[in-house]
Amino acid sequence: MLLAFDVGNSNIVIGVFDNLHMKHSFRIETNGNKSADEYGMIVNQFFSYEKINMSDIDDIIISTVVPSVLYSLQHFSRKYFGKEAIVVEPGIKTGIIIKYDNPKQVGSDRIVNAVAAYHKYGGPVIIIDFGTATTFCAVSKNAEYLGGAIAPGIKIASEALFEKTAKLPKIELEDPGKAICRNTINSMQAGVVYGHMGMIKFIVEKMKKEIINCASIGCCDDEIIKVIGTGGMATMIDKGTQVFDAVEPHLTLEGLALIYEKNNDNSR
Repeated sequence: MLLAFDVGNSNIVIGVFDNLHMKHSFRIETNGNKSADEYGMIVNQFFSYEKINMSDIDDIIISTVVPSVLYSLQHFSRKYFGKEAIVVEPGIKTGIIIKYDNPKQVGSDRIVNAVAAYHKYGGPVIIIDFGTATTFCAVSKNAEYLGGAIAPGIKIASEALFEKTAKLPKIELEDPGKAICRNTINSMQAGVVYGHMGMIKFIVEKMKKEIINCASIGCCDDEIIKVIGTGGMATMIDKGTQVFDAVEPHLTLEGLALIYEKNNDNSR
């Protein structure tokens, strides 16, 4: 079985795969100060709960946007599994052609999402990931990663209102049901949630036009450009916009399993 780590700025999502089938997943808070032994204890407890033997793990793959976590996870892999983890980094086989000005600047999570979305839906496809940042990625019909956009995540926007104003409170991120609100909490929810929805719709529409007008990747009708959402807030945003063709909560983990299949070398 494969143990996959998707390390984001706020959370680490961990998946256990049997071939390409995800059997279990769990989420912990990202903490750059955790040691290899702490990760070992966390994974061991989860495995014990799910009745998984540590010896069942054949390999480990890691995608991280937090460099400080990588050393601990690599040490954890060696100490507790005797494995040298595969790390998603420049040079790894993905099947995606990176068209970024500097390919090294593309976050590994964005590439992993692109791999999974293209595998499941083909191209052209737009992927929106609702994490600490909200990221937009476009992939052509020829498996070219065209680029995208990065915006503050919806939680960041909410926290900024609370931290940078004297009287505004912390709020739960939920749809208030209307835009003309009569109390402060609902007014903040309307501004943050509907503002994010409006941003999503605008950027998706603009990206679709750019994909259609880009002669180098071939013209197409905007109806065949799939839009895939992932991340914690994707379902709520989808309910308010109907912008997504599909919501894939485990897209990044599934992408890691696909990349592992492309790079599996029993001689390692």
